[in-house]
Amino acid sequence: MEKRLVKSRTNRMLCGVCAGIGEYFGIDPTVIRILAVLLGCTFTGIVAYIVAAVIMPEQ
Repeated sequence: MEKRLVKSRTNRMLCGVCAGIGEYFGIDPTVIRILAVLLGCTFTGIVAYIVAAVIMPEQ
């Protein structure tokens, strides 16, 4: 079965982006969320999260 990068429907805080990335790479979603918060302190990080939320399909 092919792995796909998708937003999580069950393990989500905002849009499910961080949980989807965590599931895809086999990393705890909490680690991804912490990195997203750190990147969210920059304009680029906020834009990247919004783009990912719009582009990534749901599970």
